[in-house]
Amino acid sequence: MFPFRRRVRQITLYGKPGCHLCEDARALLANLARRYPMNVTEIDIRGDPALFREYDIRIPVIVIDGDRELEAPIDGKRLRDALR
Repeated sequence: MFPFRRRVRQITLYGKPGCHLCEDARALLANLARRYPMNVTEIDIRGDPALFREYDIRIPVIVIDGDRELEAPIDGKRLRDALR
């Protein structure tokens, strides 16, 4: 038998440097990556005016598999539930 393998989730973290909530979200993702396989891409919203307008006061925003979106405040339970 083949061992059960979870699919690798594609995670996008929208944020900006100096954002303590973004740092907290990054740490949550790093912690959960041991249990839930994921590829994390971080996007600095300051590099794109359209992204900045969309996400400015909502960061951090985590998008899972291009579909499910979580925004601040992000806690471990909400993120775990979204990754299941």
